Amino acid sequence: QVQLVESGGGLVQAGGSLRLSCAASGRTFSNYVMGWFRQAPGKERVFVAAIRWSYGITYYADSVKGRFTISRDNAKNTVFLQMNSLKPEDTAVYYCAARATPIDTMILSSPAIFGSWGQGTQVTVSS
Repeated sequence: QVQLVESGGGLVQAGGSLRLSCAASGRTFSNYVMGWFRQAPGKERVFVAAIRWSYGITYYADSVKGRFTISRDNAKNTVFLQMNSLKPEDTAVYYCAARATPIDTMILSSPAIFGSWGQGTQVTVSS
């Protein structure tokens, strides 16, 4: 399994921005799918965004489209989640996830298809 380490969370006012990073260890990620999920207290973990490493194709949950951008830096084996126009309802622990093999887009938003997870980083948006 790949090792994932998230960073960049914190406290921000509504309307502000944060950029999360996910550093992935020591593999060739050409076939990987990388995802971001979030989990608010008492709620299940839900899909935020994903990217196919080789082609840079991106996918977003409807709730974050137009506000969040997922990207990757091949040289640094790092995936980013740029979060703009943050809202209080974006408050959650954000997790980075990785899948080593391609997967159908129809189930890309399911946490169950990702085999590796980071430890999570807290994002708190105050109103």
